[in-house]
Amino acid sequence: MNSLSEKYKKEVIPKLVEKYMENLPQDPFILFSYINTKLRDNYASLDILCEDLGINKDELIKKLSTIGMLYDATLNKFM
Repeated sequence: MNSLSEKYKKEVIPKLVEKYMENLPQDPFILFSYINTKLRDNYASLDILCEDLGINKDELIKKLSTIGMLYDATLNKFM
């Protein structure tokens, strides 16, 4: 049983995260709006959003920084 859960953690979860990242809006401006809406309506922080949705936080921040958007934790949004 343990080997199955280890396999799940090492193989299945990373594939699910990658698939979810692929399904996010690819246009950075639409992604910006999408993420800010999620943060406003459902999540108290970017960390919680990323953990819950299986989003790679560093990749998200990098992508939004290409359009000059930075996360403000105090306001819980990208600006």
